[in-house]
Amino acid sequence: MNDFTVMFPLSDTNQLTVAIKDSIDVIGTATQLGSDACSSVLPAEKDAIIVQHLKTNHFSIIGKTVMHELAFGMTGINRSYGTPVNPLYPNLIPGGSSSGSATAVASGKVDVAIGTDTGGSVRMPAACCGVYGFKPTFGLVSREGVWPIESSLDCVGVFAKTPELITKTMKAISPEFEVLTLQQETLTLGWLETDSDERINSTIKNVLTDCSSIELKPVQLPDLDKAFQAGLTIINRETWLACKDFYETGKLGQDVATRLEKASHTTDEAVLEAETIRAEFIAQVDEVLEDTRVLVMPTLPHFPMTLEQVVAGKNDLTISKLVRPFNLSGHPAYAIPCDSDFDLPISLQLVGRKGDDAFLCAVAECLAASFSQ
Repeated sequence: MNDFTVMFPLSDTNQLTVAIKDSIDVIGTATQLGSDACSSVLPAEKDAIIVQHLKTNHFSIIGKTVMHELAFGMTGINRSYGTPVNPLYPNLIPGGSSSGSATAVASGKVDVAIGTDTGGSVRMPAACCGVYGFKPTFGLVSREGVWPIESSLDCVGVFAKTPELITKTMKAISPEFEVLTLQQETLTLGWLETDSDERINSTIKNVLTDCSSIELKPVQLPDLDKAFQAGLTIINRETWLACKDFYETGKLGQDVATRLEKASHTTDEAVLEAETIRAEFIAQVDEVLEDTRVLVMPTLPHFPMTLEQVVAGKNDLTISKLVRPFNLSGHPAYAIPCDSDFDLPISLQLVGRKGDDAFLCAVAECLAASFSQ
């Protein structure tokens, strides 16, 4: 089963089952980061804080999932452990880097799965595989016991087939999370117009406008593209610092080794400029959210690549252009699958105020209920 790197016996069939990305420590198992460079690491001596919370709240951990090597890629391709198969769209990439977590949920092997999201690595595979994926506000969920040790972008996130399961999991893994129920009859969402594929834009707009309880208000984020580029700069610098020792082993896959070598040349001047853009973009998003509490847009601007295209050497960083900016800004973001007339995955993304995670989860539940009517 290419979804998992290691399986554990099911402790209680009455508990919710959960799979853990292989960048998160589970006691007694090696955290191998999907890489041969980590094949000799010692087993973790203790659980990550998030794993402790899951066990305390009676989730049954059944395995650790395959990931894009060193969490530094968006396709989910892995030469060492095998590439997880996208259950709904087997000719397409599963998305990365939390590929196995997304496919394990989509295939029904687990109720929920835990991933990490540094540049879209929960929301993107969720969108590719047709499941729900949530990236909390930066810092809301503990990263103790999660690799990389230091990051200004990375968040622990959740996959599930229903938003209710994501809400339940968030309550378990974050002591600050308080479940909310929406009371208002009409919900106003800020619609961010993007240059996404027209099939994606029209599908999402039609789904939303068909809901009598939803009103769309046009909004703008002029620095969205700048934030995407700044996010790439920051992730390159931080990933190089976290991975340079792995690079020196010569055991990395060619795609990751090539990207790391390029990342090693990220200049201090580029990082300083990116940090300036980060501050400006945070202020811009906060200002828009003062008036419109939740923004909505596509999760992916176009459809995922096929496996054949990836094998042929195609790369597509722009697939993350609508998710990566909100890692830079630290706002919570939610990927929600949409039914469509195309045999291709379409997902809408919600973005909320920092710390407003419970409200964003409640909105996701409201939308899912409206879509199913």
